[in-house]
Formats: sequence, structure tokens, C-alpha cells
Amino acid sequence: MAPNPQVHEPSEHTPISVAAELALPKQPQGGRAVAWLARGGWSVLTLLTDCLMLGLAVGAALLGAPAAGVDAHPGILVVVFPVLVLALLALRGMYRQKLTLRILDEMGHVVGAASVAAMSVIALSSLTSGASRAELLARVWAFSMLYVGAGRLLLVRVQRRVRVEDAVGKRTLIVGAGRIGAQVERRLVEQPELGLRPIGYVDAYPAPTERAPRRDLPVLGGPEELERIIAETGTEHVVVAFLSSRGADAGLVPLVRQCSDLGVEVSLVPRLFESINVRVGLEHIGGMPIFRLRSTRPRGWQFTVKHILDRVIAALLILFLSPVLLAATVAVRLSSPGPIFFRQRRVGRDGRAFDLLKFRSMREPEAVSDRTKVSLLLPDDTAPGGVEGADRRTWVGRLLRRTSIDETPQLFNVLRGEMSIVGPRPERLEFVELFERRVDRYDDRHRVRAGITGWAQVHGLR
Repeated sequence: MAPNPQVHEPSEHTPISVAAELALPKQPQGGRAVAWLARGGWSVLTLLTDCLMLGLAVGAALLGAPAAGVDAHPGILVVVFPVLVLALLALRGMYRQKLTLRILDEMGHVVGAASVAAMSVIALSSLTSGASRAELLARVWAFSMLYVGAGRLLLVRVQRRVRVEDAVGKRTLIVGAGRIGAQVERRLVEQPELGLRPIGYVDAYPAPTERAPRRDLPVLGGPEELERIIAETGTEHVVVAFLSSRGADAGLVPLVRQCSDLGVEVSLVPRLFESINVRVGLEHIGGMPIFRLRSTRPRGWQFTVKHILDRVIAALLILFLSPVLLAATVAVRLSSPGPIFFRQRRVGRDGRAFDLLKFRSMREPEAVSDRTKVSLLLPDDTAPGGVEGADRRTWVGRLLRRTSIDETPQLFNVLRGEMSIVGPRPERLEFVELFERRVDRYDDRHRVRAGITGWAQVHGLR
């Protein structure tokens, strides 16, 4: 069936004849080494690095063995250990290509593999020679975690750098040119460290532009043209999103199989993905895969421990920062007339309002109502924060804001149980009402206590 011309304009569904029309190089730039890495050489490079680091770890452990009074002839002890570590890392999938690169995950697997290998060697050595050589094995175990972990850290940093520089990014097609497909495009463009370069969409009936905002890439054809599109663009990865309402989801199954036959990697955006979190578990019922969702319990024992630690840490920080707090108190008092602390109603856990504390950084307004007026007269698309209305900051206030010292009184909010050290930043009542109307599931942030710092702050969104 030919595409309906009323659904999309010709410019949104651009047929291609050669890959050059999209300015897509057939091979990554940077020479044969980069091309080798793009074809999966990272797995081989990771294996070689682990072998080298394990060899260095064993050598470093043996160098100090005679001085420590350990048998200088370790036999199978240092021969079996590296092989077991490599085998355990392979079983954990540590030599597969990954989209997300997390050094903490890498280190967790390295420590686990080294520990299991050490226990296995102790058991094997006890059975064969009757001596465990525990001191030498402890040295090999410790050095292996240090060296292999350092090698993994270096590889992760290098791989992220080359991905961000677009040297080894895989050319990626997005199946489904609707709202979800446009979101996938934005995420891939905003996170080049994933190593996927979106090049276009596959959809016979792409959604109109107003229903897929910020969809910038062209629609290269329909699902029946997938083989031609892959061949002409050199596609290496396909992300399957949702087709338009007139596209049959049943057609996605043969499309995924076709990608597998063509040797192209496939990623799937699952239905109800908005409800899937990092705690999801994949299980099987009679061969049918299902996702088991594990929700977070804000009133569970883990959060109770966290709240106790929050108060202990807040008390220690107040004690440690007491000279800074006293100096800021005196400076604010001398800078201009008015109270030392600025109090503002914010929304915290379970939607309850509380008075958030800050050191006052501005001169008092002429009328108390001005503060509310400034908040409500912001443009519709403007988020709160910064200097709103007339700039009434004092010179002390500018310094306090620049160094974030003005936020330190919130440690007292933590002591009172109104806030946490880490959590979503609390917002003003009027903006909470506004965002709840405009942002889907915005009120979920009120399931936990608000924090002094959160995800946005550590990512530079102050």
C-alpha cells in the first residue's frame, strides 16, 4: 500500500538511492584500528587488557613473596587463578558489547570474579597439595582486583571518549516515526556515549510533525524497504519503537527476524516502558518473557536507615561547618537590615509544605506581596530559579550564592526530618501546581523526602 500523502509531506519521507545522500561514511573515520573497534574489537581489546593486568598482578604478588616468607614455587596456584578469573568474567557477560558503560558495575563484577576464583583455588590447592598458600593467594587476589579494575576503568574512559567524539558510533535506524521514536532520537543525540548514531526512521505512515515534536531525521522508507535501507546506509543497529496506529505491531516480529538475518543488532522499546524502572527483573513463563516490576517502598527499612544516617551526617556537618555558619551569620546581619534566614514554603514528602531555610542573600522587598508577584508573573515556559524580578542581591548574597553557602542552613531542615541529604529538590507551591498539570508523573517525586542536592544539581542544572 502506498503511503497516504495527507499523513506526511514528501520532505518527511525521503527515499534514498545511495548512502552518500545522507553524508554517511561506509566506514568510521580514523583508520583501520577505529574500524576494527567499531566492528566489535572492544571485546577483544578488553580480553587482552584483562590478560595483561592479571599477568602483572601475579608478577607483583610474586615479587614480594620471598620477603614475606611464602613458598617461592607456587605451582598451579598462580596458573589456575587467572584462567578462572577470565572464565568467570566471560560467564558474567563482561566481554559483550554494552550500550551503557558504568565503572561501578565493572568493578563489582571484577571483585566478584576474583573472590570466587580465589576460593576455588584455595579448595583446589588443599585437595592437591594439602597446603593452601593463603598468604600468596591473598596477595594475588588483592593485586588482581587492583590491576584489572584499573584496566577496566581506563577502557571505560577511552571508550566513552571515542563514542562522544563520534569515532566509533554505530549507524542506527529507528523503527517508528512517532512520538516515542522522536524521544529515542533525542536521547541518542543527547547521549553520544551510548555509541549509537541515529540516521533516520523506518515507517510507512510517520506521524505528523506536531505529534512527533523535535523529530529532525528523515523517514527513509517503510518496513518493506528495510533491507534496501540497511544496505545503502550501512546500518549496524536498529531500535524498534512503536509504529503509527495504522501500522500493525504483528509486522514487527518478522522485521526483527529480518534484522537478525542481516546481521544487524536490534534493541526493543517495550510497551509500558514508562512503568519500567532499574529494578525490573526479566523472567520466563513457559518460554514467554515477562518483566517483573519491583517498586520502591519509601517507608521500608532501607529508607529508615537512610533517614537516620541523614540526621547523623547533618549533625556532623553542622559541627564541622560551624565556623563558616557563624561567619555567614555575621556577614548577613551586617550586609543589610532584615532577618538572617530566608524562609520559603516548599513541598516535601507526601505533598506536605515546610519552611525551607537559606541564608538571606537579598535586601528586603518594599512589600511582602512582591515576592509572590515575582513568582507568579514569570513567563509560561520559564522555570523557577536564579534572579526573579529586580536584582536585590547584596554583595554578601552574591558571594553566598556563588559558593552555595546560602544553602547550608538546610542541614537544620534535615535534622528536623523535613529533608534529606540527597533527594529531589523541593519546589514552591505555585510551581508544583503548574508542573503537576504539565509534567507527567511529576508528583512521584513527593513519595520521598526532598533533598539538599539531587540528580539535577550534580549534573550542573542548578
